[in-house]
Amino acid sequence: MNITMEQIKDLRGRTGAGVVDAKQALSESAGDMEKAILWLREKGKGTVAKKSSRETNEGVIGFYVHGNKKIAVLVSLVCETDFVARNQTFQELAQNIAMHIAANDPLVVRPEDISDADVAAEKEFALKQLAKEGKPEAMLEKIVEGKMKKFREERALLTQPYVKDPKKTIEQLLAESVQEIGENISVKEFVRLSI
Repeated sequence: MNITMEQIKDLRGRTGAGVVDAKQALSESAGDMEKAILWLREKGKGTVAKKSSRETNEGVIGFYVHGNKKIAVLVSLVCETDFVARNQTFQELAQNIAMHIAANDPLVVRPEDISDADVAAEKEFALKQLAKEGKPEAMLEKIVEGKMKKFREERALLTQPYVKDPKKTIEQLLAESVQEIGENISVKEFVRLSI
């Protein structure tokens, strides 16, 4: 099948993919735009997984201070090289993540980082709430399990919907950045201060 420059340009505009990748995706999908987009997404997941095992010893401290000067955030965003750490796109990413933290107040970076004490306290609260609602005993465990999963996702930075684009999580935002920048990127830690 003959792939035109218009098709490549259209696919690049919709996905941000490089010329070679866009052409390959269109060839693999016989010119079907939707299949080409899917092909690029699958390829990107593989790229992100490959890069996630690389060491991240460089990075920047992103910061955000709210207009009322009552909330401030510092976030350590790490990457593989100082070249990427100095890149404006990377630095803007760090600042956007800091702003997100100020707005959404996560407890930890990853869901598994939430302490057992916090989970136990939330579980106890959920059980009391369900008892008041008169839920059947047989359903309690399943309901509480779902509530704990949701609690972890809501309180962990990586699983929160991104404040600037709620259709994607912070984890997906980082994965897109890994694809765009070409290096492993991760949030090491953060601090949120408020008065």
